Amino acid sequence: MGQPINRVTRRRPSDHAAFRGRAVLEPVAPEAPTAQIAHWAKQAHEGADRVRRIVRGLQTFSRQDDDHAQPTDVHDVLRSALAMADNAIRHRARVVQRLDDVPPVMANDLRLGQVFVNLLLNAAQSIPEGHASTNEIRVTTSYDAKKNMVVIEIEDTGSGIAPEMQSRIFEPFFTTKPVGIGTGLGLSICYGIVRGFAGDIEVKSTPGQGTTFRVHLPAADRSSKATAAPVPAVPNPLRRGRILIVDDDANVARSFAILLGYEHDVQVSLEPLAAARRILAGERFDIVFCDLMMPEMTGMDFYAAVAQGCPEQAARIVFVTGGALTPSANAFIARMSHALLEKPFDKPALDAVLANHLDDKRA
Repeated sequence: MGQPINRVTRRRPSDHAAFRGRAVLEPVAPEAPTAQIAHWAKQAHEGADRVRRIVRGLQTFSRQDDDHAQPTDVHDVLRSALAMADNAIRHRARVVQRLDDVPPVMANDLRLGQVFVNLLLNAAQSIPEGHASTNEIRVTTSYDAKKNMVVIEIEDTGSGIAPEMQSRIFEPFFTTKPVGIGTGLGLSICYGIVRGFAGDIEVKSTPGQGTTFRVHLPAADRSSKATAAPVPAVPNPLRRGRILIVDDDANVARSFAILLGYEHDVQVSLEPLAAARRILAGERFDIVFCDLMMPEMTGMDFYAAVAQGCPEQAARIVFVTGGALTPSANAFIARMSHALLEKPFDKPALDAVLANHLDDKRA
């Protein structure tokens, strides 16, 4: 321990580029065939377009008006949700859209986007990888003028749901996924959100053929103004936390952020020194996940630096390790009472850490 806090940390350009979503393109040899160059250019264009659509989706879903309802274009929200779920879908199925001309609904982008992303991810997860050309996720919208309802359907050609499970699919903590995958809250939350907007959601499924989720939302009165929405009371055992991930491995940090980012506010630092300075400068987090063995500044040194100036934040550090510990690191862990997550960690282990820090009234 005890390395000075003001020393310069060397950057690792490849890691930073990877985390920021930049493509690293190898130089093109002069003799490379024109067709190959065109192929690389097409891939680069498609990658940039995916990033653009994801950023637009993030802009939609990061608005701060989630407590207010207003006339909302379901097509805009669907497009953003599809961009957000694209990486999970594209290796499993083709997306087929049939979007009719429908009126706005009285809702808000954030809550409705949460519903659509969840339904799309569920659809993708029901389809095995590697058969994208033979499977489909169909997204359709229509307007029921008689009931003044907008109908959104998300249909997949996946494994389907057993009949005895369909009646329980919206129950809190009920899940058809394997143990350790999912919390059983996603569809329950969707149900609460849709009902909060005076709508309804139903499921029809045939095992081995696929599943259809149908969302009904009342069309907005064109004279409607934004108003406080009845934010649905949905089961949420943990409050939303502010989490910092400190890891010099960009791929690990990115995966960690994706895993937690759906339910929590997550920030990532690839440089432990910079992360320590942020905390010492006054930033506060509910949990700080810190890799124990980093080459530029170890998790032990990070802890020592934070504990010097901010012991309350040091108490919120959770150490993460791949198992290859030095004798000094083993001794450090043995005398600390902090939680330790070993890679690859499972969902129950992560949930236990989250519950300990986000349900303890210490915020």
